[in-house]
Amino acid sequence: MDLLIRNARTSDDQPLTDIGISDGKFVALEKEIQGQAAQTIDAGGRAAIPGLIEPHLHLDKAMLHRRLPTKLGTLDEAIRVTGMLKRKQEREDVLNRSRQVLDMAVQNGTVAVRAHPDVDLLQGMIGIETSLQLKEEYKSLLDLQIVAFPQEGILKSEGTYDLMEAAMRMGADVVGGCPYSELSWEDAVRHIDMVFELAGKYDASVDMHADFSDDVTDKRFACAAHIAHRTKDYGYRGRVSLGHVTSLGSLTAEELKPIADLLLEADISVVTLPATDLYLGGRHDDKNQRRGLTAVRSLHEAGVNVTYSSNNVRNAFTPFGKADMLIVGNMLAHVAQFGTPEDQAAILEMGTKNAARSIGLQANYGIAVGKQADLVIMDTYQVADILLDIPARSWVVKRGAITVTTRHTCEIHRQPVQ
Repeated sequence: MDLLIRNARTSDDQPLTDIGISDGKFVALEKEIQGQAAQTIDAGGRAAIPGLIEPHLHLDKAMLHRRLPTKLGTLDEAIRVTGMLKRKQEREDVLNRSRQVLDMAVQNGTVAVRAHPDVDLLQGMIGIETSLQLKEEYKSLLDLQIVAFPQEGILKSEGTYDLMEAAMRMGADVVGGCPYSELSWEDAVRHIDMVFELAGKYDASVDMHADFSDDVTDKRFACAAHIAHRTKDYGYRGRVSLGHVTSLGSLTAEELKPIADLLLEADISVVTLPATDLYLGGRHDDKNQRRGLTAVRSLHEAGVNVTYSSNNVRNAFTPFGKADMLIVGNMLAHVAQFGTPEDQAAILEMGTKNAARSIGLQANYGIAVGKQADLVIMDTYQVADILLDIPARSWVVKRGAITVTTRHTCEIHRQPVQ
């Protein structure tokens, strides 16, 4: 074996287990594995889970929070300020800021990222070009998927579609969309079809920003049901993710149910982005301010694949963050009121198993014989405590290789009682 992990807690209901890894795969999960390995870790009873996954992250716009500080904290201002900064993007600066975020993610136990670089006439292809370089640069540390994302719209910004197609030819993995950026409902509908048509041409998955609003009075921010219908029409079940979808949080249970049913039938994943959505949402409510989230509880209970991600890290959209899925998950558990033991376990699963499914990695994911050997050993001793403790990531393993080792010690100096 290449790596042998002894005494790991993979389940709170089972005894400690040893984990054997060879050629980047899990080859044995047993109470006491006999034999030797090139490397051995004694987890000492610490909890081990599959690697964390960020299914929705903007690298090219990260770490811009001090370049042109916002004054209002609204979505419109964030788009405007970021647009001004995008016009001045420089390749090395984008690479260095992106590396800061990816290094944070790796240290925090993330083994896969789906990045959403902007493709538009403001910054051209710099987001795609830098992401492709980083995909190669970080391939031993994490899997990086690249979305060709039209933040500024497609029909509203003539020439963007050609740039998106160029991005796919260059090696982007996923076709993005942002229908609410268009100027009319009719253009939003056409935008959605253009995304599916381009995805079909390159046999690529689809990942759209959708319905990023507090309500549904503007149809451009109420696309989820239409996207579900078009997903089925284009034969794209299981290959579509939607980020934000916050307007669903303003619907009554009766209004939401048929949409949730459609999302489930189309096997669409919903990626809630609590750091951004909480910060920007509900800004115009003068009482009973909305939480700004999608309907996490209702969608989860309806069987929709719900996951979460950091979205932005330290920019006008989200002036906080350190690319730590456990911090985001803990935040989500609070605001979505997922506090029972079962709910907390569901949140942890949203950041691992559900996230893998949302970006198409589920077939080779999880701590099981034959799967890719990606895992995190946490500095805590119960799986159920991971979301509570947000512990140090003692070891991170990617394709069977140790990529991160963290030693965390703390000593409390108690004074003797007089």
